[in-house]
Amino acid sequence: MAAAFLLFGGLDMVLNDCGPGSGCLAQSDVPARFAISTGLVDFDEDTVSQEAYFRYDFGKKYGPFQPIMGASFTGQGAVWAGAGAAYTKELAETGLYAQLHLMGGLFDKGYGEDIGGNIHFRSGVELGYEADNGWRYAVSYDHRSNAELEGVNPGLETLQFRISVPLD
Repeated sequence: MAAAFLLFGGLDMVLNDCGPGSGCLAQSDVPARFAISTGLVDFDEDTVSQEAYFRYDFGKKYGPFQPIMGASFTGQGAVWAGAGAAYTKELAETGLYAQLHLMGGLFDKGYGEDIGGNIHFRSGVELGYEADNGWRYAVSYDHRSNAELEGVNPGLETLQFRISVPLD
């Protein structure tokens, strides 16, 4: 998912944001959003906990990339908090959209699974619908791991339902 974020976001940036007289990462305004999601956490193909995840999407975009930050908490006391960027693509004029995100952050396993160290990356994909009032309803899947910074790196996956609300 991290590779897809870099590939699709980078390609979109080159095709749509790198024109004459503009920088590839030119700033533009987009709605700031607050999102809450909940879902199941999987480890080694077994569901091990539930998770609540809160995310703030900043009201700016740089090229196709929107800065984001978030924090999650599991029923096992695990905590992850970090920041990164999201790349969102509207799918025609239907209200449907796809989003990829990549974030780096800190992780504490609490009473949960040992996935190696405290620096972890979260990458994911979200498919959803944006209503006329700007509210988004989506299904999201993400993966957390330490990207082999540690000897132990099994990772966690989360399947979630997300609602996000525009703040502007």
